[in-house]
Amino acid sequence: MSAFWLKIVASDHVFYNGHCSYLVVPAPDGEMGIMPHHEAMILAVQEGNLRFKVPEETEWHQAIVGRGILQVANNRVTMIVDTAERPEDIDEVRAREALERAQEQLRQKQSLREFKMSQASMARALTRLKGSHLKELK
Repeated sequence: MSAFWLKIVASDHVFYNGHCSYLVVPAPDGEMGIMPHHEAMILAVQEGNLRFKVPEETEWHQAIVGRGILQVANNRVTMIVDTAERPEDIDEVRAREALERAQEQLRQKQSLREFKMSQASMARALTRLKGSHLKELK
């Protein structure tokens, strides 16, 4: 089976570094699928659910990722994101508290910069909450 090299780097750790046969990335205009020998490109990564298949394995690996950037070149994919975590590692209580804080901040009178930061916090918390439910589906 054909494969490519995938490296996913979060701000504080390397999430994955190895072979991959198929990758689905959350992009601003929907999901983007990447297969071996994909054309060279650079893609913005949106908060959301990332899925990838490792050769010789039947199950998909999943991750909840933050915003970032992805580069495809020479049958290698390098992805740099704010955060990357497995659905089973998400603390649902903390994610719910972060969502409540973000919602409260949005109700406050804020500068445009603070408003955008609150929106980003809320999007991150919602993505983590959705991701925490993925572990229940397995």
